[in-house]
Amino acid sequence: MHIAPYDNQNKAIVDVDDAHVPLTYFNIVKLKAGETFDYRLAGYETCVVPATGTVMVETGGESFDEIGNRGADVWDGEPEGVYVPTDMGCRVTALTDTETFIAGAKYAETLKPFAVRKAELDLVQYGSDDTKTHRKIKHILGAGHHDRVGRLLVSELFTVGAGGWSGFPSHKHDTDRPAGPDGEMEETRHDECYNFRFKPNYGSGLQMLQREDNKPGDAYHIMDGSTVLIDKGYHPCCVLPGYEMYYFTILGGLSQRSLKQYFQPTHAEQLYTIPGIMDMVAKFK
Repeated sequence: MHIAPYDNQNKAIVDVDDAHVPLTYFNIVKLKAGETFDYRLAGYETCVVPATGTVMVETGGESFDEIGNRGADVWDGEPEGVYVPTDMGCRVTALTDTETFIAGAKYAETLKPFAVRKAELDLVQYGSDDTKTHRKIKHILGAGHHDRVGRLLVSELFTVGAGGWSGFPSHKHDTDRPAGPDGEMEETRHDECYNFRFKPNYGSGLQMLQREDNKPGDAYHIMDGSTVLIDKGYHPCCVLPGYEMYYFTILGGLSQRSLKQYFQPTHAEQLYTIPGIMDMVAKFK
């Protein structure tokens, strides 16, 4: 499903128990310096990530100051964030004008809050210019925080260069499917939500969603600020030549945090043509 860019007035774009992706939550909060935003989500853990600007986050009796360092856009610096546990009140105070993402995943337990600074990001880069798959991933809540988070994975993904494909070879993660009697999973159910940005901001791209192998699917024209909900199916995306693409990624697992992607059989041989792709797979845990 594609949600076209609009002024959400600090109200959730993907609310709790969404009909398409009930395991995820997404809000964009825009504040002027000095303004505050309060929220509390029962049943969902969240992560506060400034897209631009700097904020202070207060939650669970702790205060995390000077979160975020980016200026003009998401390419202008490194991401930072604060993990906010389930059913814990949170106040976001804008220290500068800010656009802030709030990412969430359904999770029943209440853990402890913490900040993720830019030096703690889990980084991976893979693909190549030749294969038109050059991509950089900055995991905010990635493998390095596996023991401190319930079901939420939060990352920022960038195309490298001008134009190209992302999320290829095509994969899906819409079913909890054990690989054998030992309990190892061949695929895990993780609902997913994207918010896209383009550089320059009048660029655009395409999000595919093929729900069955070798059968026609859907394609969405994505623009700066588009939100896409991935409920089921294989879902590569691409950006027009001459533009760069970014997307903020939220994953919420049904039964576990570690993501197990199932690659589309028709294109599975491409796994061996794209440099570093298995490193990418290993980081989504």
